[in-house]
Amino acid sequence: MAKYTRKDVLEEAKKLAEMLSGTDEIDRFKQVEAKLNENQKVQKLIQKIKTLQKQAVNFQAYGKQEALKKVDEEIDRLQNEIDEIPVVQEFKETQVVVNDVLQLVSGTIAREVTNSVIESTGGDVLAGETGAKSSNKIGCSH
Repeated sequence: MAKYTRKDVLEEAKKLAEMLSGTDEIDRFKQVEAKLNENQKVQKLIQKIKTLQKQAVNFQAYGKQEALKKVDEEIDRLQNEIDEIPVVQEFKETQVVVNDVLQLVSGTIAREVTNSVIESTGGDVLAGETGAKSSNKIGCSH
């Protein structure tokens, strides 16, 4: 097995990231994100929410619970309104797809590293055990 430095691995990770950013899933995500950023209704609602969040922080700091409750309810209402907009739903769907791809890549890397360690120590991949298991078991031998 070839020997690699951490720097080598990070350089390969950058190449992998570049490859991933050229996939159909990432391209779709970028297109939908651009549509979302251009949507004036969404942007206005986001600005309203940000303003209300600042008010909520102030009301909380000064113990104005009744006003805080009303602001929180308005934030929830606006958030629900945003969530109903088709481009927002589309954006959330593309986020899920991108996250699934990233999880798949991450899981594959983790699994392959684990299997490589197991195999290089003469272990059993199916059992998930390395060959480095101690033959002197600790504990009671009754």
